[in-house]
Amino acid sequence: MDSVQGTQGNDAGPGRRANPPLPSAPGELVTVVAHFHRAEIARMAGWRSRIDLTTNWAITVVAGMLSVSLSTPNAHHGVLLFAMVLVLLLLSIEARRYRFFDVYRTRVRRLERNYYAQVFAPQPNAEDEWARQIGEDLREPRFLISRRTAMSRRLRRNYFPMFLVLLAAWILKISSSWLLQDAAPVDPARPVPGFIQNLALGPIPGWAVLAAVAAFYLWLTHETFRSGRKSGELLHGDVHV
Repeated sequence: MDSVQGTQGNDAGPGRRANPPLPSAPGELVTVVAHFHRAEIARMAGWRSRIDLTTNWAITVVAGMLSVSLSTPNAHHGVLLFAMVLVLLLLSIEARRYRFFDVYRTRVRRLERNYYAQVFAPQPNAEDEWARQIGEDLREPRFLISRRTAMSRRLRRNYFPMFLVLLAAWILKISSSWLLQDAAPVDPARPVPGFIQNLALGPIPGWAVLAAVAAFYLWLTHETFRSGRKSGELLHGDVHV
């Protein structure tokens, strides 16, 4: 350590400021680790707050659109389809934020699991080279999970139930005669064609709307449950986002 510090100090030429010295004593190293842990906790908490904010927006959109759509028969069923699109957009935004959050959470948990846990309850099977992994991640930060994986996790946690609520409200809207008072009357002899006709959105025929909703929810179900197994930091304990 002394040779490194000396080298850093000698590299400073006239008019140049020397690099800060590296810790040379165990007490200094402990101080650096403590400050680093506090800083990463703050960054992790900041991204967690952004995730919660996006979820709150999604809940507000769902509640508002349900109120508008189901409170009066004059509201078109397309309001609920528009709500599905808005919630999908918020899910995409939250998945991006979750990927940033996962980077900082992994650093914090790796430090806590391999350093602080060893201080309080030493175990012989600690991970090897965990400090080097943190150092490499600090030099070249990279996302640890894909956007698809992030969306899948957020769907399982919060968003899939929201989409199910919107689907249930949409089915109630299109199947209730009171909530579709302005729709074209359905011929009792041919109820299915009349029902599908009332699903039309402007130039888009009703059968296309029905097929699109069915395909969308099949995709959502697949993405939600495609990778239920735990990986990464989720392997260590049940308390996670």
